[in-house]
Amino acid sequence: MSTFGIAVGGGPAPGINGVIGAAATRARRQGHRVIGLMDGFSHLMEGDTSRTKELTEDEVATIHLRGGSILHTSRANPTKKPEHLAAVVKSLHALGIDHLITIGGDDTASSSSRVAEAADGSIKVVHVPKTIDNDLPLPEGVPTFGFETAREHGTAVVERLINDMETTNRWFFIVMMGRSAGHLALGAGKAAGAPITLIPEEFPNAPIAIDDVVRTLEGAIVKRLARGRPDGVAVIAEGVASAMDPADPLLADAPRDEHGHIRLAEVPLAGVLRNAVMDSLAARGVKVTVGEKDVGYELRCGYPTAFDRDYTRDLGVGAVDTLLAGTSSVLITRQAGQIVPVPFGDIIDPETKKSRVRGVDTSSGSYRNALALQERITAEDLADEKTLAAIAQAANLSPEQARERYRPLMTA
Repeated sequence: MSTFGIAVGGGPAPGINGVIGAAATRARRQGHRVIGLMDGFSHLMEGDTSRTKELTEDEVATIHLRGGSILHTSRANPTKKPEHLAAVVKSLHALGIDHLITIGGDDTASSSSRVAEAADGSIKVVHVPKTIDNDLPLPEGVPTFGFETAREHGTAVVERLINDMETTNRWFFIVMMGRSAGHLALGAGKAAGAPITLIPEEFPNAPIAIDDVVRTLEGAIVKRLARGRPDGVAVIAEGVASAMDPADPLLADAPRDEHGHIRLAEVPLAGVLRNAVMDSLAARGVKVTVGEKDVGYELRCGYPTAFDRDYTRDLGVGAVDTLLAGTSSVLITRQAGQIVPVPFGDIIDPETKKSRVRGVDTSSGSYRNALALQERITAEDLADEKTLAAIAQAANLSPEQARERYRPLMTA
């Protein structure tokens, strides 16, 4: 009889319980013990083995229907100090765990890889990738679990605000969760039909300048005004803030998490952009009312859609079967209906020891289709004298000033 340990790290995502339940059920039915490790690595790295719970079939029978995580989660990083990494391995040995399943995003994947190395074969480790950001470097067309549920719920929020803005003749800036990539913002904005969606990948020259963001948003507003529409919604990926200059006043005092990332939830990106755009337009006598909303936390623990319930149950069974087959140090993926292990080495950068990030491919047809459906000022708009004149009038600028101010940062 083997003993399986299951730990969850990083932010919540719909479907975590589906992986836990399926993995525990599969392992128990194969005659093995299953221990749930509470709060990720946080207790193990301190040598505390008391925060665990035995997982039985009855206990996990219906948890796949629920959001959140019955094992909670933590961003504790055991790789920052050698003694913490050693303590995790020692704690797992003390619990008799010889097979470890971790569930998490890019940081947890990196930590899991390091735990597998430190255990030197004594503990077989697999990682089940989850993040509503969809930014782990899985094969093309393979989403991380939780993304589709978050996109579904996020799309509903954007849809309702589009209707509200049309009704009240206002604009709204929605900052959508997505630390390193714009998949969620783009997915929700495109599905809902938002007039404009901004993602960090579209700004070609890092770090991103706030003025470039402001000019792009302002351009969408005046283009709508030019055709008699004072309303609209802009969806902005929160990763736009993380791609800005760290010395920017917006980020200078921003707190950071255990992995060194800016706590984007504490950066008032929507408010800063709202005020900057409104002030810029007001200085030229153009009055626009803009509201603001951050969307993210309400997406992370929602009940998973049927897609993510099905997906995560496959991943949970696949994690157990992969370990029992003797395979270790891999991510568990589902490709074309089959469980396919992906070696840690394929996603971990050998220099940084961190997971690579999968960003939105701005050269793809899907992204260019999204741009084509948005209401941005294009190079064609600025080349057409009649269109340029209408945009300039709406912005209270001369045609030459409008052409310079609203030139697109990238072309469709």
